[in-house]
Amino acid sequence: LEALGVAAREVREASELEGLAGLIMPGGESTAMALVGEAGGIWPALKAFVAGGTPVWGTCAGMILLSDYAVATKEGGQALVGGLDARVCRNYFGAQISSFEKVMSCRLDEEGKQVEGEDGQCSGVFIRAPAILKVGENVEVLAKLRAAPCDKAARALARQETASEAEDGEPAAKRKKAAAEEREVLVAVRQGNILATAFHPELTEDLRWLKYFLSIVEAQQKDSPVQNSASA
Repeated sequence: LEALGVAAREVREASELEGLAGLIMPGGESTAMALVGEAGGIWPALKAFVAGGTPVWGTCAGMILLSDYAVATKEGGQALVGGLDARVCRNYFGAQISSFEKVMSCRLDEEGKQVEGEDGQCSGVFIRAPAILKVGENVEVLAKLRAAPCDKAARALARQETASEAEDGEPAAKRKKAAAEEREVLVAVRQGNILATAFHPELTEDLRWLKYFLSIVEAQQKDSPVQNSASA
């Protein structure tokens, strides 16, 4: 952000959200982030901030927290900020040791401008990364790839998908096998003021995603000028 001349500050308390033009919710451990956020009292303020329409970008764990539904959560469930009409699977690609960098199709050019079709390509770094399995009709897909879930994620998907067996009569064994197969998953999406990426753009020299987010912030500032952008 500083390299692009954007003023930024860390956000740790609800009062520090005041006056921001945009918010970046970074990667980390989503369950721990949720526990700290709820205990520290910032959670209601974050929900209101997102619902209020200020641009918000969630990367990796941030994407999980912004989603309305989460799969493969820890026992007891996962507290979410919500706002993004998406079903996300935690740790879809596996543990930290399974981290990787991959070229994928995307709809942004190198300057962060949106392009038609899916001919564009970019590289993403995935670290214990989630993946979006399904989105609502108002969610725009910006990047996707084909990948099989890790064993733990596949088991969670199988349990969830088997729960609907009574509705369509499909055998549980067939669902379990299907859950482990390679599928197309979404790794970057946008819904209104919310941008979400499963990967870590900050770990590459590719600035397209940051430029794209800043363009969302700048577009909103035309109506409501604000001074700062921040990373939580």
